[in-house]
Amino acid sequence: MDKNAIVTTLKKNAMLVVLVLVYLFFAILTGGGIFKPSSFNALITQNAYVYILGCGMLMCMLTGGNIDLSCGAFVCLLGSIGGVLMVINGMSTGVSILLMLLISAVYGCGLGFLIAYVNVPPWIATLAGYLAFRGLGTSILRNNSVTGSIAPFPQTFLNVFSGKVFKTADGVMNWPCMIAGVAAAAVVVLAVFMTRNSRLRKGYVADTMRTAVVKSILGGGVILLFMYKLALAGGIPVVLIWVAAVVLIYSFITSRTTIGRHFYVVGGNMEAARLSGVNTRRIMFIAYLNMAILTAISAMTVIARFTAANADAGKNFEMDAISACVVGGVSASGGAGSVLGMVIGATLIGVINLGMFQISLDANYQRVVKGFVLLAAVVFDILSKKKNK
Repeated sequence: MDKNAIVTTLKKNAMLVVLVLVYLFFAILTGGGIFKPSSFNALITQNAYVYILGCGMLMCMLTGGNIDLSCGAFVCLLGSIGGVLMVINGMSTGVSILLMLLISAVYGCGLGFLIAYVNVPPWIATLAGYLAFRGLGTSILRNNSVTGSIAPFPQTFLNVFSGKVFKTADGVMNWPCMIAGVAAAAVVVLAVFMTRNSRLRKGYVADTMRTAVVKSILGGGVILLFMYKLALAGGIPVVLIWVAAVVLIYSFITSRTTIGRHFYVVGGNMEAARLSGVNTRRIMFIAYLNMAILTAISAMTVIARFTAANADAGKNFEMDAISACVVGGVSASGGAGSVLGMVIGATLIGVINLGMFQISLDANYQRVVKGFVLLAAVVFDILSKKKNK
């Protein structure tokens, strides 16, 4: 691999390089604390909502840089509703989950209709939810609890969204976790070479054999390391299965389906997409309906993590989801971005959160750091586009 190829590869994977450097930086500051198995477990359990909401925010941003400001407050509202259903009224877990999903679908349809067919600007439509839902959720909590928090949720609900798979004691090797890690690493290696062979058959530009081998070693190695740490931390968190399922589904949708390509086309040039036969209104409608459903799933993982519904749930979640997308290379003007990039961005945000917490950095300074990271990502995106032009 010549010097130019190395430089090009580094530019394409700039945020991945930044992620590694930031991780090493916090590893030094924490004296290796961020490298402990418990830290790997915390990275997933504490930031699962970022990955889930990030997938939904990605679809919104692809349509033209649109965002959803209401998702964090909607998490609060859904949590309060779930608390009333399951804790106050003793409703079954299955029925309660279905009702929460139904409420989110109704909201998503209403929001999508306002944005796609009434032409209400997305930031205004979702700002209304941002202001209203937390107030409504807090009101429900206070009317049904003296402390303003509803708990505890039934164990049947907690088992679906929290806990560990084949749990073992901390420090004891969890072999099912390692077997799953080996299988996942093998799938990554297989996917890299299948993609390369497919591109070669079609006459497209493909990775060299050396690049494919390096990608396989790095990708498989990271997965094995991650699963090894989780295996020592008690096993696979249930929420990781939810995150993996959502990420894989949306990765498939955006890269392998017609409707996924339509999201990119609409974001690239909405008028051209409309003239070419793409139903742009339907794409906008689906984007916000989809966001509402993912917000419901995220809300359930958050409720299960804290085993309670409270007024602080979902605070600043929308900002973390937007940051994960922008830092991960999703264009602020739409039409460009990937689920993998969002995952890298979400992981970077999670590492920064975890690292700053472990060094006991003041919460106000934590916001300053994340603000600068977001601004730097946007500036990098703009300068990269100017240079390409």
